[in-house]
Amino acid sequence: MRTDVTFLSAGLKLAGHLYTPDGETPGVPRPAIVVGHPGTGVKEQASGLYARLLAERGFVTLAFDAAHQGESEGEPRSLEDPGQRVEDLKAAVSFLGTLDEVDPGRIGALGICASGGYALAATATDPRIRAVGAVSAVDMSRQFRLGADGAQGPAVVEGMLAAASAARTAEAGGAEVQRFPVFPATEEEARAGGPHVYDGWEYYCTPRAGHPRSAKSLTWTSVDRIAAFDTFASVALIAPRPLLLIVGRAAVTSWMSVEAFQKAGGQKELAWIEGASHVDLYDKEQYVTPAVEKLGDFFAAQLTG
Repeated sequence: MRTDVTFLSAGLKLAGHLYTPDGETPGVPRPAIVVGHPGTGVKEQASGLYARLLAERGFVTLAFDAAHQGESEGEPRSLEDPGQRVEDLKAAVSFLGTLDEVDPGRIGALGICASGGYALAATATDPRIRAVGAVSAVDMSRQFRLGADGAQGPAVVEGMLAAASAARTAEAGGAEVQRFPVFPATEEEARAGGPHVYDGWEYYCTPRAGHPRSAKSLTWTSVDRIAAFDTFASVALIAPRPLLLIVGRAAVTSWMSVEAFQKAGGQKELAWIEGASHVDLYDKEQYVTPAVEKLGDFFAAQLTG
């Protein structure tokens, strides 16, 4: 069963979908999982899919829109603020802990893409999160500075930081919020950008998974926030709590999951999904199914007792 819910994060009202298992026994609290969405995503896309499938395996799950995005509050719209994103995940944990159907001592976190990185940062500094999983984990700072494949030269982010600074000056002078497009304008341009760019464009900008509330642009003031925030910096603090990283063997971003795994201590696992690209793990059944099976077994083992 899916229920529309709201909760506060740093004073902003966030919109979420709460999924509860069928046949729930009143008065018997269950383990729960907070599920964060990819950058520019919304709760109706990948995070909602994983939340629903994990609820079918007996967990109470919460997919929600980050502040400044989707149906959640926050101005300017389409701001990607890593610090706020981590706070949002912690606020979601707080909300779940207030629910009668949730055992507050058995809460886990799952992040997809950008939220994969944010979930690691949130877990590192919030011991209420008993276990953490990530699918196609990305550190947005590394992606902006080094590119999705890690091979981007420094001139790209230097140019973006210069543009972000110019946008701040313009807005201080009364200009409207300055934004930049996240996706190519056409299929031809997307294909020219390579398989990773095309996969993202097809997911977000076509009927495959496009949603009117998912962000197609970000504010320029997102850029310096992202560039300065290292979501893997505190990964070592997750131990002794367990960590599961799931990544597609064909994902150009897989090096980031490998780096996070290397930084982590304690109980950890890096699970490969053969044949899957980064975006394949968002919605393609042949890849999502084994990922959810792995996550379900992981959280069932860790959120007991």
